[in-house]
Amino acid sequence: MSIFEIIIICLLACLIILTIILLIKNKNVRDNKDTLDLLERLGKFEVSINKDFSDLKENLSKEMVQHFDKVNNKLETKLNEINNKVNTRIDENFEKTNKTFINVLERLSKIDEAQKKIDNLSVDIVSLENILTDKKTRGIFGEVNLYNILKNIFGEKNDLIYKTQYKLSNGYIADSVIFAPAPLKTLAIDSKFPLENYRTMVDKKKSDLERSLATKQFKLDVKKHIDDISSKYIIEGETANQAMMFIPAEAIFAEINAYHSDLVEYAYKKRVWLTSPTTLISTLTMIMMILQNIERDKYTSIIHEELNKLGIEFGRFKERFDKLSKSILTVNKDVEAFSITTDKIKKKFDTISSAKVKENNLIDYDDETI
Repeated sequence: MSIFEIIIICLLACLIILTIILLIKNKNVRDNKDTLDLLERLGKFEVSINKDFSDLKENLSKEMVQHFDKVNNKLETKLNEINNKVNTRIDENFEKTNKTFINVLERLSKIDEAQKKIDNLSVDIVSLENILTDKKTRGIFGEVNLYNILKNIFGEKNDLIYKTQYKLSNGYIADSVIFAPAPLKTLAIDSKFPLENYRTMVDKKKSDLERSLATKQFKLDVKKHIDDISSKYIIEGETANQAMMFIPAEAIFAEINAYHSDLVEYAYKKRVWLTSPTTLISTLTMIMMILQNIERDKYTSIIHEELNKLGIEFGRFKERFDKLSKSILTVNKDVEAFSITTDKIKKKFDTISSAKVKENNLIDYDDETI
């Protein structure tokens, strides 16, 4: 039974007793002896009940205080645990948030650097755009790209393999020539950059009529470049029967090969190779390998002759070494004989030094001597 139920029962008992007392008093039965006894007993019972109730109240208050203290202690313990867990979680979340914030700052700094690079690149692109709008500067741009490729493949100023701004016997100057092995011989390379009509041709913002006219003009430009290279840089007996047209833009080269096969066939008939930076690097690398193999083959006979001479010298070395070995063996035998003689003489000297002279001048050897 709980404390609150006991309190309620006590209160009900007190109410019942008080009710009985009031009823008895209201009926005026004090004259009756039994009634007086009953009242006296009821009075004593009331006192006893009041005392018990006071004791019970005191005990109940003590128990409630103790119970409250226990509950309060448990509650404080739980609150402390909850507080510690909350603080731990807050610290962990703060640490994670701090790391995340640091990472965000690092990412933002990288983004700022990337943005600066993009800004610089946009400036460079604008500068390049300005350069490519002019024919002369565009030609210089193509020549510089061609020279860089030659330098990277063959080395800088390797006049035995290539030359730039090479003047032919007909008076024309090629951007560069390659002194390739036979049957190619001297191979001319010239840079061409047909850009204006190409831009209009691929610009989807332009009308179909404008793009069609630009396509026709682009083909005429490419054919003119092919004709110029074929007529200027292919000379019978002086150069190879072919020449190379270097297009410094991969996009233009891809456009020609993908959508204008008639230009490729036209160039083939005119004996002109169409090349881009990528294909030119591959072609020149192959030529470089061929040249290296030819140079290696030139020295094959010399290497073979020198190896034969080295074999003769090695035979002489072996013959002389054999003679030296025999001489060493002979000397070794003489040394061994000399060592035996030396040992015998030493033993004689030892025997003489250990002998005793007797009175009759006879030599008496120790028992140990031989």
